[in-house]
Amino acid sequence: MNILNEIKFDEKGLVPAIAQDFRTGEVLMMAYMNREALEKSLSSGKANYFSRSRNKLWMKGETSGHFQHIKGIYYDCDMDTILLKVEQVGAACHTGERSCFFREIETPFKDIETPIREVSTASIIDRVYGVILERKSNPGERSYVSSLFTKGADTILKKIGEEAAELLISGKGGNRDEVIHEMADLWFHTLVLLGQLDITPEEVYGELKRRFGTSGIEEKERR
Repeated sequence: MNILNEIKFDEKGLVPAIAQDFRTGEVLMMAYMNREALEKSLSSGKANYFSRSRNKLWMKGETSGHFQHIKGIYYDCDMDTILLKVEQVGAACHTGERSCFFREIETPFKDIETPIREVSTASIIDRVYGVILERKSNPGERSYVSSLFTKGADTILKKIGEEAAELLISGKGGNRDEVIHEMADLWFHTLVLLGQLDITPEEVYGELKRRFGTSGIEEKERR
C-alpha cells in the first residue's frame, strides 16, 4: 500500500501506535509497530505490534484472548504516530486493568470539574456502555453492574421490568424530574442487557436509522 511508504518509521523501523476505544474515546495502551505489524493489522483487522523486548511481532490477544478488533486506523500530521480505534475484548493492560493508563499523577487541578461539553465527543450512551463492558470483563466485589452480570439475565430482565413500571408511574404522575430520573434508570439497565448479549448501541442506532423516515404503521405492517 502506498500509505505505508509515507509513514515515517524511526531508525529502528518502528512507529508509536496508540490504541483507543472506538466507542468511548478512552486511551487503552501505547505500543510500537514496524512495517510488517502495520501490514498485518491492515490485512487481518486485528491489532499487531512489534515487541522491542522480545524483538518479535505479536498480535494483541494471541495468548490472553483480549484481541483488539480494528475499527479505524489513522496517522498524525507528521506521519510518525499511528492511532488505532479498536473494539477491545477484555482488558488492554497486561495487569488486568481496562487501560494501561490507570495510574494518575496528583495535580492541584485534579478536582476542577470538567464541563460535560469538554468531555469526549463520544455520546454519553456509548461512554456508559463502555464502563458496563469494563465491569463485565473485570468484575469487582463492590460493583453493582458486576453483580447483575453474576446473577444473570433473569435478574437483569427483572430490573428492566421494575424500572419500566416505575417510569410508567412517574409518567402518570406527570412529574418531569421523576420521569427524567426513572428514564435514566431504565436506559441504564437496558444497556446492561445489551452488554449481557454482546449487542452494541451502534446496532440499535443502525436499526433506528433504518426506520428513520418510515411510517410507524408501515414498519409494523412489514413485520
